[in-house]
Amino acid sequence: MKRKWLPILAIGALFATAAIQPSEARVVKFVVEQTTPYLGGVDWGNAGPYQLLRGTAYMEVDPRDGENRVIVDLDDAPRNAAGMVEFSTPFLVLKPADMSRGNSKIFYALNNRGNSLEGLLSATTQEAVAVTDAGEAMERGYTIVDAGWEGDLIPTATQLGANLPVAQENGKPITGTMRYEYYDRAAGTFTTNLEGSPGFQSYPAADTDTSHATLTVRNEENGKRVPIPASQWAFGTCPTGKASLVPDPVDLCYFPGFDNAKIYELIYKAKNPIVLGLGFATTRDVASFLRYSTHDNFGNPNPLGKGIKRAYAAGGSQTGGYLRDYVYLGFNEDENDRQVFDGVIPWIAGTDRVLINVRFADPNAYSEQDHQHDYLQNSYPPFTYAVTTDPLSGIHDGILKRPRTDPLVMQVDSESEFWQLHDSLNVANGLGRAVDIPWNARLYYVGNTAHGFVQGGFLSPVPGSSTLCADPTPGSGIGWETLRASLINLDKWADDGVPPPASNYPSVTNQTLVDLDDAAAAFPAIPGYKFPTVYNTYELLHFGPFFNSLGGVLTTVPPVLGPVYAILLPKSDRLGIQLAGVHPIEARVPLGTSTGWNIRRPGHRAPNLCSLTGSYFPFATTKAQRQASGDPRPSLQELYKNHAGFVNAVKHAAHELVEARFLLREDAEADIDAAQASSILK
Repeated sequence: MKRKWLPILAIGALFATAAIQPSEARVVKFVVEQTTPYLGGVDWGNAGPYQLLRGTAYMEVDPRDGENRVIVDLDDAPRNAAGMVEFSTPFLVLKPADMSRGNSKIFYALNNRGNSLEGLLSATTQEAVAVTDAGEAMERGYTIVDAGWEGDLIPTATQLGANLPVAQENGKPITGTMRYEYYDRAAGTFTTNLEGSPGFQSYPAADTDTSHATLTVRNEENGKRVPIPASQWAFGTCPTGKASLVPDPVDLCYFPGFDNAKIYELIYKAKNPIVLGLGFATTRDVASFLRYSTHDNFGNPNPLGKGIKRAYAAGGSQTGGYLRDYVYLGFNEDENDRQVFDGVIPWIAGTDRVLINVRFADPNAYSEQDHQHDYLQNSYPPFTYAVTTDPLSGIHDGILKRPRTDPLVMQVDSESEFWQLHDSLNVANGLGRAVDIPWNARLYYVGNTAHGFVQGGFLSPVPGSSTLCADPTPGSGIGWETLRASLINLDKWADDGVPPPASNYPSVTNQTLVDLDDAAAAFPAIPGYKFPTVYNTYELLHFGPFFNSLGGVLTTVPPVLGPVYAILLPKSDRLGIQLAGVHPIEARVPLGTSTGWNIRRPGHRAPNLCSLTGSYFPFATTKAQRQASGDPRPSLQELYKNHAGFVNAVKHAAHELVEARFLLREDAEADIDAAQASSILK
């Protein structure tokens, strides 16, 4: 390897004494290409009508600056005549038509795989938008911003992908080992792009001789990998099998056709890595320009004018991990040493990091128990917001370690993150011992919810089923109601100095965070269903000497698995309701037991977990019905007696949540109305 990687290793070794600096990059041209009235110019509270701005932000970074060394492969990116590395991204801005009627605050909604605002933009009515977190933000006068950051996304009219450079070494392609995993492929299909999804670019094969690559198949994630002969597959497309093969370096053709129940893994020599670490700079510099600048280098004005006083960012799942990485790597400080975001809300992130500051990074391959277990995105020390010493790796570090520019953090997680995204490592170390939460972070657990979001409030989710999962599905995740309240609490914290509610998270100190056996023993024995016997374990990942907490280059692929970390799970009561957490109305006035886990069907890799899907087990209506089935949980009649009792329970729960500041008053009223209008126990 080149000597230029030695500084990265040195930086990683000096975490105890020095904080890495962010790259110096900036918006040089901010072009608004289209301005339209949003939803026909309807009013949004006191903010009035909104405008939708579409355009492109052009940026550059100086790779010669020593502070830029954190960005992997930046020194091998193409440079312009001034020696700068150029990149760009499309943006969307929803702003009050009259900025003086807004609240002078930015809500930066980080897109997940380019899709964050897609549902909002495709909505046709004000009512459809109002139930989202963005709708609440608009009612309160926020300017909503989003811009592309993911450099391997293939942009569409409704998706935002950053235009990031490809690194080369002295004008020649950079190569390295790449791997992709394929699972749950439609039975009888023969071909896929190497990435596994048509929405994303694949790293081209530098060598298309299949005897120089490896394709394997196995029955489950931890099963034995069986090599597939090089004669049974090829690089290329083949929609109907071998006879239709058209060779190319970015697709895979499997002549026998994929088996839906099996897992396939490709390892090959790839070329042309994208400098994906620049994706952090797109967010930082677009937000910084809109917050602080009056105009760009070409005289184009900042469309928000002057006077933006606060900026907040939120992202869910993939972009929840992105925000954890963004803060950890120091990108919340702009080129003028100013704080970019006052506060951030990573949603359903667990201890995930997006880990795009890696050569040949793949921000779409995330670790779960049932697939891609040792891939990146994944957890990697530091896990905690506080600076601590990880007892298994020895890494002394934390996400929040720059007091002057670190944002306030409010992380909101579902139950799924404890089963799949190593969430317990936020509050308990690898030996299962409690870890403190710093003053500038809050962790909230919304128990009995699955990985995802729900619009519409109480009673709106519709339970369903999955072709891959054995248990009924809840049709639910964390409600937008909780997220709206979180944004308001974050704003009051940053703007008015009003501390938000204390962290409410499972903990080893009060035995609400326990091992698998204790979690299983506490869960009710629901007839016909089984508690999981597995969860996503975590072993320290060793990708070779040029990879560390900052990112780097993967030279050992697959990684060597190091020491095993203690992963703990939330404990429940006799109803299956989690003991710890915020407890939305669905958990305070339950109609059944919802979980953040589900199990795969027989024939589909059972008894492994079924991805990030939850389960739903309804209560019997009467005592006689539940006794006949052997259900130990009380029936709806035993819990609430009748419809009026159910409505009164909802009223009480809603008022408690408003008082605790986890539910806005207007959302509480809507939930009570929904309970009254329901047919439950009528």
